[in-house]
Amino acid sequence: MPKPLILVVYDSRTGNTEKMARAVAEGARGVDGVRVALKKAARSKPADLLRAEGLIVGSPTYYGLLSAPVKDFFDRSVAVHGKLEGKVGAAFTSAGGTATGAETTILSILQALLVHGMVVQGRARDKHYGVACVGAPNREALKLCRELGERTARLVVALGGSPAARENG
Repeated sequence: MPKPLILVVYDSRTGNTEKMARAVAEGARGVDGVRVALKKAARSKPADLLRAEGLIVGSPTYYGLLSAPVKDFFDRSVAVHGKLEGKVGAAFTSAGGTATGAETTILSILQALLVHGMVVQGRARDKHYGVACVGAPNREALKLCRELGERTARLVVALGGSPAARENG
């Protein structure tokens, strides 16, 4: 059986969210037994979601919302609705300042993942919903991104893939 795929999908205009996405992917790559793909939201296809067992989505925060390319990615994902149940999801964002909507952006991403029937793991200590940073990610934010990638990949491995993958495996 092939190793499960973790797909990191992101949008970035300034490069801040892309730096975070690369750190998330690095963290996931550190887990034995998984493969990782990094793709911009505008270049991602609904079929990519069918191949992945884990989906980690990152968006810049605009007016407390996810960016248009990430919203479009989720709008196009309706083509595979009902086929993502049991897969693992996570979210991250970069924002222009504190109290500018980073949590609502992350919650919007998580809401879309939950509508697809995906499994989302919280974090008890802090950064409960996902990772958010202000401006360019500093060393601590990049560390948290790597941890998010690693935690998500470990959950994918622990769950043994989605029910669809187990049926087809």
